[in-house]
Amino acid sequence: MPTFVRLCALALVLVLAQFIAPTAHAAADQAAKAPDCTLGRTVVRKTNAATSWAPVTPAKWQFPGDQVILAEAGEARPGPRRPFEYAVLTKGPVFGSVQIDAEVRLDTPTSISNRDVIIVFGYRSDLQFNYAHLSQDNTIYPHNGIFVVNNADRLRVDDQWNGQVGAPPAVTDEAWHKVRVRYCADTGRIEVFMDGSATPLITATDRTFTSGRVGFGSFDNIGRVRNLTVTGTPACADRAQP
Repeated sequence: MPTFVRLCALALVLVLAQFIAPTAHAAADQAAKAPDCTLGRTVVRKTNAATSWAPVTPAKWQFPGDQVILAEAGEARPGPRRPFEYAVLTKGPVFGSVQIDAEVRLDTPTSISNRDVIIVFGYRSDLQFNYAHLSQDNTIYPHNGIFVVNNADRLRVDDQWNGQVGAPPAVTDEAWHKVRVRYCADTGRIEVFMDGSATPLITATDRTFTSGRVGFGSFDNIGRVRNLTVTGTPACADRAQP
């Protein structure tokens, strides 16, 4: 290659490097500044009172004081396919990033393989919310996963579902189980942990609803929740109720 051509090629490389290098550094800096899921310090406890909840069908629920009980199975309602019966926690603010810690129990006998309870989050209305479905079965699309209801039939969004099977069953007995659902509004990261595990059982990324209320319920089974605590960042200026 002639010397003149080599010099021109070298000059071109140096010019391009001036543009490419800053771009690469900017991308790296942006990645380094990506927001972590830092939960706020607002904590809502003492959530067992009937006045703290808004059930779909109040007559199906019991509030003995130490737990919240869905005592009668829900029934399908008009509109998109979604959980039949749940109660929304009205105590406290609307949350953006949020962590829900609770103990749940499925009271439907284990002989019913498709039994479930759900943890609701990002709740805007009866037709707009997210939920984590905790089931004994993991072989059917609507079971044991993370879902979004957005004015249409529930849509599965979790990483574990491969079209035939999902994450290992979350609840396989009639005992109490610790559950933690964590949602990061900045990234849309959703994680569901069971029984104190440091590794999430179910994960997803979805930013359909970046704020909303939380709740508990089931499609068509019975169950209960206790020691429910909500920690997170209020999505607006709402103040927690006493």
